[in-house]
Amino acid sequence: MFRASRSRIPEIVELAGKIRRRRPDILRTIELGCSNARLEAFNNRIKVTVRMAYVFHHVTNLISLVMLRCGGLDIQLPTPTT
Repeated sequence: MFRASRSRIPEIVELAGKIRRRRPDILRTIELGCSNARLEAFNNRIKVTVRMAYVFHHVTNLISLVMLRCGGLDIQLPTPTT
């Protein structure tokens, strides 16, 4: 970090400053093994649901559909008996 911040390349100096400012957050993320992949997947699922519900007339229907798709419920539909 010392050598990077003393570099004559402005981009490297800027990166060193950002790393220095965000160091606790970077270390915490590595320590916990977290990423934002789960959140991005969740946002994508909501966006797809909004596109599906474009023809809905009421916002409450959209909210209900998002909660149904993203709420984690495992609804077992009845199966026909033969």
